[in-house]
Amino acid sequence: MKKEKIVYRFYRYQGERLQAKREIPYELRLFARLILDELCFNWNKKRLEEDINGSIEKGNKENFIKLSNEYKHFIWE
Repeated sequence: MKKEKIVYRFYRYQGERLQAKREIPYELRLFARLILDELCFNWNKKRLEEDINGSIEKGNKENFIKLSNEYKHFIWE
């Protein structure tokens, strides 16, 4: 039995060029946003902890108080 062959032909579209849009699903956008928020939160918290520890080591009380007040937003959990 002979194999069937498929031949495709391309016909150029003569109308106006269309711009295709691909919409990202809501669940995927939400998931990406939550991941990015968590990454930023953890990075900011770690950086602030390092700054607090540095101010303790240097004995800078004013800087420690200022940074500890900022850190309160990260430990409300």
